[in-house]
Amino acid sequence: MEDYHKPDQQTVQALRNIANRLRINSIKATTAAGSGHPTSCCSVAEIMSVLYFHTMRYRPDDPRNFNSDRFVLSKGHAAPALYSMWVETGFLKESELLSLCQVDSTLEGHPTPQQIVDVATGSLGQGLGVACGMAYTGKYFDKSSYRVFCLLGDGEMSEGAVWEAMSFASYYQLDNLVAIMDINRLGQSDPAPLQHHVEKYQKRCEAFGWHAIIVDGHSVEELCKALSQPRHQPTAIIAKTIKGKGIPAAEDKMGWHAKPLPKDMAEMVIKELQSRIVNSTKHLYPPSPMEDSPPVSLRNIRMPSAPNYKPGEKISTRKAYGMALAKLGRYNERVVALDGDTNNLTYSEIFKNEHPNRFVECYVAQQNMVSVAMGTAARERNVAFASTLASFLIRAYDQIRMAAISESNINLCGSHCGLSTGEEGPTLMGLEDVAMFRALPSSTIFYPCDGVSTEKAVELAATTKGVCYIRTSRQDSPIIYNSNEDFHVGQAKVVYQSKEDMVTVVAAGVTLQEALAAADHLKKERMPIRVIDVFTIKPLDIKTIIDHTRATRGRILTVEDHYHEGGLGEAVSSALVNESGFNLHRLAVSHVPRSGKPHELLKIYGIDRDAIAQAVRKMLSSSTNAK
Repeated sequence: MEDYHKPDQQTVQALRNIANRLRINSIKATTAAGSGHPTSCCSVAEIMSVLYFHTMRYRPDDPRNFNSDRFVLSKGHAAPALYSMWVETGFLKESELLSLCQVDSTLEGHPTPQQIVDVATGSLGQGLGVACGMAYTGKYFDKSSYRVFCLLGDGEMSEGAVWEAMSFASYYQLDNLVAIMDINRLGQSDPAPLQHHVEKYQKRCEAFGWHAIIVDGHSVEELCKALSQPRHQPTAIIAKTIKGKGIPAAEDKMGWHAKPLPKDMAEMVIKELQSRIVNSTKHLYPPSPMEDSPPVSLRNIRMPSAPNYKPGEKISTRKAYGMALAKLGRYNERVVALDGDTNNLTYSEIFKNEHPNRFVECYVAQQNMVSVAMGTAARERNVAFASTLASFLIRAYDQIRMAAISESNINLCGSHCGLSTGEEGPTLMGLEDVAMFRALPSSTIFYPCDGVSTEKAVELAATTKGVCYIRTSRQDSPIIYNSNEDFHVGQAKVVYQSKEDMVTVVAAGVTLQEALAAADHLKKERMPIRVIDVFTIKPLDIKTIIDHTRATRGRILTVEDHYHEGGLGEAVSSALVNESGFNLHRLAVSHVPRSGKPHELLKIYGIDRDAIAQAVRKMLSSSTNAK
């Protein structure tokens, strides 16, 4: 690290001028919009000025250049400050800034993906986890000099996800990561719990293994010095600031959060701020980035060969997932895997053993794991696969939701789904996960039933845009597909049929295997059924389902190892809502289960082969009686 050079007085004044112009533009934008958080923008003005015009190395004309330093605005409600800074660089026009929050504007109330924003923020407490993923990529995957800066508010420091990220950054010695904490004392409705006790923040950060520096957040000189210190561990800049700084009526006062200034008041404050801007002959330019990041192409990510399974061979889909991921990583060096201390359960340990330098252990911090995955995938640097138990992913739903809003291409695998988890009991049975992922925009849900379809799901997920979810099961299942079977997103497979079929059974995963067993049994009773493997629950192959259900006189039965609400049955029901002449019955888990052997639980809760056969008999009996 170069020795610190104290900025000259002209540089200091130029940075102060930029800070006050940021205040002015943030006030103008929020007053014009009638919405926003001007007081939260004003507290970070000097921080943003020093970051963007003294510390960070980036290209103002190319914000997402892969060599540039990264910036994550975790306190997303200060978005107008970020937009104002890009006006200062010349990348945005002031007229664009004044369109803030308008329906035809790209500048939303909280940051969403665009050229100047890598990931959406605003759901507080998540930005530092994403920054950890970016910093990990820079240090360990790219081995480059770019740094990652994350600006947090003191309100979000109450979120546990922040401290998950603090722990992660310390453990992996992310010395290229800087967290700047805007300690402006005041929250939405009450003061933050530690208020201005910055020494307590410092002790907490130090306890988590960070180098923590207290500064006056409105002193350009102190910020320049703190941000230029040598780095041997992650750094926390604890900036004591005044909320609403520069707005006399609002400085350090409650009741101003999320309130734009009335027009007359805004005009007075802007006039006062303009008087503080001193003419300076010095024009500041951001430092240029080092050209040391490797170029990356994520095109043509594919398996080197077809699956190598034999019909009838047995393997769990969770193990097939691990084998497929390791295989995909063998010929694609930007495939990375993350796990949350479950790699011997999800079988991502197979990837870990083959590609240890591309495996990220996130430990029991599933929320942070999802955020780190987002960070590793940002700017299309890696294809990220993160795995844990399906039930544990549910606690990370807000992070997954933000990944969807961020248009992040991350792949999540939830193992031990449903009743088939067995003896572990209901707390570890993912029975809500399909509903969770179905609700997300642009999500894809793979639910493979054997080793072949699992390997194909992993390959397809790697090149499918958006959040992809692969649902895997604990127990072994027989291979039903040939290795040369062709799979596509949104294409179901008819795996059992005859011309005499009386009912169409739609299933996936474990229940697909049960449906096949039921089909063999019912064939002997001369009640042949047609069995469809949906493969992807979202998007659902509606045409195949409808066409084959019509061939069985409208009789259709769905069966799933999931609760009734939000699962496969509801997806099929929604697909048929405008169709006439269909008789739909659904089998799913109806209430909270208990521990037991998987086959016992499938039977008790009515989703095994016997339950399917009984439901088919009942459907045929009722239709016969109706005649």
